[in-house]
Amino acid sequence: MKTVLVAGATGYLGRYLCAEYQARGWTVVALVRDAGRAGELAADRMVEAQATRPETLAGAMSGADLVVSALGITRQRDGLSYRDVDYQANLNLLTRAIQDRVPQFAYIHVLNADRMAGVPLVAAKSAFVRALQEAPIRSTVIAPSGYFSDMTDFLSMARGGRVWLFGRGEARLNPIHGADLAKATADAVDGGVAWLDAGGPDVFTQNELARLCFDTVGKPARITRLPDMLRRAAIRILPRVAPARIAGPAQFFLTAMGLEMVGQRFGTHHLADHFRRLHADG
Repeated sequence: MKTVLVAGATGYLGRYLCAEYQARGWTVVALVRDAGRAGELAADRMVEAQATRPETLAGAMSGADLVVSALGITRQRDGLSYRDVDYQANLNLLTRAIQDRVPQFAYIHVLNADRMAGVPLVAAKSAFVRALQEAPIRSTVIAPSGYFSDMTDFLSMARGGRVWLFGRGEARLNPIHGADLAKATADAVDGGVAWLDAGGPDVFTQNELARLCFDTVGKPARITRLPDMLRRAAIRILPRVAPARIAGPAQFFLTAMGLEMVGQRFGTHHLADHFRRLHADG
């Protein structure tokens, strides 16, 4: 029986990765900061460690056949930066994996990272990907187009009665459910795929996504399209006027809004169904 260590196991995707590998018959080791606060995980055991402190990783990967890292931060806290976590903590995991002779390492990146080099969150991830690709270990990089969980902001705007977009709202995206991404990740790793741009089964323009949200909440579609120059200006200004914990996620969101975020289509979960469940649950 093979063993996988999942880093970032308590995050949105990490939980699905644990469940996917356990369903495939792997022994799943979940790397967590605090087992008492991790909640229920589909894991055979939990290992408490802080990837930002490499000395705590000793022994965590013993006997592992694979490390899958979905480790990263979207909001800065505990005084840690994107460089501390998305780059250095993952580098600590990679270094330990090589020391412990783990044969494979998979990492969850972001689609279109090469077009978001000025975004600190993405720059830190890209720096780690370069280190991973140069390391003496078989690697797989998964670059998702966006998660279903990221789309709830649009649904919240529709509930409020108006969705705000930039430009013509014709940029396309195909976000993917965590369960579908976990399956695509495991399949790519099994197949020895070096890089995979992954998205969900349904492709939307931003206008179509907004209308889907209004249909879900049962309100007339009120979409305001702001000049795209405002989006570009906000990306430049935010780091000067807002703390990093606010500017960082906003820069990423605003930059992605100006790009085609469409990956290879995977999965069976549909965003419309996801929105209906969220709305029904209030």
